[in-house]
Amino acid sequence: MRTSPVPARKSGRASRQSPPDPSPRGGPSNAAAPSADDRYQLFAVTAPGLEPLAERELRAIGIANPRAETGGVAFAGRAEHLYRANLWLRTASRVVARMGEFHATTFRDLEREARLLPWERFVTKGAPVRFRVTCRKSKLYHSDAVAERLVGALAHRLGATPAVEMVGASEEQGDDDGGGERDEGSGGAGAQLFTARFLHDRCTVSADSSGALLHLRGYRQAVGKAPLRETLAAAVLLAAEWDGTTPLVDPLCGSGTLAIEGALIARRMAPGARRHFAFMHWPGYDQAVWRSMLEKAEAGALAAAPVPILASDRDAGATAAAAANAERAGVAADVAVSTRALSHAEPPTTGAAGLVASNPPYGVRVGDQDRLRNLYAQLGKLLDARFAGWRVALLSADRVLEGQTGVGLHEALRTSNGGIPVRIMVGVAGSADREAGARGRTADVAVEDAGRPG
Repeated sequence: MRTSPVPARKSGRASRQSPPDPSPRGGPSNAAAPSADDRYQLFAVTAPGLEPLAERELRAIGIANPRAETGGVAFAGRAEHLYRANLWLRTASRVVARMGEFHATTFRDLEREARLLPWERFVTKGAPVRFRVTCRKSKLYHSDAVAERLVGALAHRLGATPAVEMVGASEEQGDDDGGGERDEGSGGAGAQLFTARFLHDRCTVSADSSGALLHLRGYRQAVGKAPLRETLAAAVLLAAEWDGTTPLVDPLCGSGTLAIEGALIARRMAPGARRHFAFMHWPGYDQAVWRSMLEKAEAGALAAAPVPILASDRDAGATAAAAANAERAGVAADVAVSTRALSHAEPPTTGAAGLVASNPPYGVRVGDQDRLRNLYAQLGKLLDARFAGWRVALLSADRVLEGQTGVGLHEALRTSNGGIPVRIMVGVAGSADREAGARGRTADVAVEDAGRPG
């Protein structure tokens, strides 16, 4: 990564980009159509496979006509809709405003079109900026040269040359509108990120409104060896159609992410209420609207989770981390954390069936297949013996291992976790013949189970 000022290139016409289509079609009646002068074309970026969940979330918070696409969900709205999406989305990685899209096969085309983009809506004169450019199957293929022209267009529009960080595609995995799931480094903190994606000679330029990726809720400071990202933990719960009205148990909780995300859902707490966003530095940022939105979110949250939420792990270090994370998230009183072996996990005393959700170890991470087969078999025996009739949701990277549970599981969606292809598998405990479902596993499991960092 390098930081350097890039000089503006000489002149050309400067005029505003033609406004996009103003009318979102369909959607909930409580989402007003944006007026012509303050609308944005927006895109909620997700990990691959989570697009339907994010689309459902957007509809639930009153966003009109969200459309799932590869890598995320497109929608239109005013500033308040952008604020609301950042505040409430649990499964999205970031929300970007699409500044414009155009065809360019020469640098002259690129310069002309880029100067028409409304850069001044997203950054103030003299503020630091970051650029990330990807070029694929296009005549303009040199990302640094493309970035130089874009910076020149921004400087021409604002009348000043900003300090610029050029962020390589390899430094932030994925492209601007999909799959950009890798953490932002500390470099560039406070700088406005712009992304440009060239594909088949069409360039899409976007401004990031989120800043740090949305999974960074602010509570998960203590982590295990293989932490589960907050957005993926929320996806496991939402894919299992858990709405916070039935008990939740994670018997392999690691650092507690699944249970904490469950507590936030159960209490109707906005996941973005405790963090900062890039849009707060935009020239048109309306602090009064944001404060009002936060006050409404706080007023709508429940004082306590209405159902028991249990998290356990045999690793005392992991459960200490889970308890500390729950405290930072403001849900310590809602998540009962305990240190116990998998074989000692129990349902709450309420008697009502709920959801057992967990992220067991994967063979690709641990490498001890025999040990893992025993662990999954033990999990299946536990589910049969103590959680019959409960719904089950597992994050799985191995069909053979998930088969060891003997639970009749089906695939809810596919995504990735730390670059590993995984599936969210859901089912009901006691719904399958264990002998058929777990054929070939060790009959008597006496091995002590391993905790799973979450």
